[in-house]
Amino acid sequence: MDDVVRQAMAKWPNVPHCFGWLKLDARGHWRMRDERAQQQNLPGDRIAHPALLGFINRNYTHDEQGRWYFQNGPQRVYVDLELTPHVVRTDPVAGFITQTGDTLQAISGAWLTREGQLVLVSDAVVAALDDRDAAAVLATLTVAGRPASDDEIMEWLDGSDAAALVFSHGGNLLHLQRTSNAELAERFGFVAQPRATA
Repeated sequence: MDDVVRQAMAKWPNVPHCFGWLKLDARGHWRMRDERAQQQNLPGDRIAHPALLGFINRNYTHDEQGRWYFQNGPQRVYVDLELTPHVVRTDPVAGFITQTGDTLQAISGAWLTREGQLVLVSDAVVAALDDRDAAAVLATLTVAGRPASDDEIMEWLDGSDAAALVFSHGGNLLHLQRTSNAELAERFGFVAQPRATA
């Protein structure tokens, strides 16, 4: 967290929290959602300013209730999550990089949703794979030590246990587990749409 943020929190400890104005989309883009976007359930405007993106990324964290937020000086700006608290892209050198620029280390679990969304877990990080990288990563799945066919992947997604899909990372072989996009928040203990409590 930035020092200027810590100082602002100490100086103004009782600033009201902000809800609904910031969103993390399924491709790892931060989106500003004005009142119109919130009322009409629109994604909002993509934030592109490099300094602002860096500030959000450095000050992104969560509370004890699993609500993710960006600490904007003394104010918490809670984030609506389209899928998960983090989104990863592939990188030829680092492997998987989150939207905040961190490398995903020691992946301990891999899930594939019924909708075809790969979700990876590393320590406290739960990250959905950017769909633009899905074809390349799904092509690395194996069954009994050989590449999984498209038919085997589709049958697995339809609920068949005839072939156990395996995801490999850093020498670790992880059996894919099933879930769905709608179950992600409950399964991994985060709040997809934090709102102020009465």
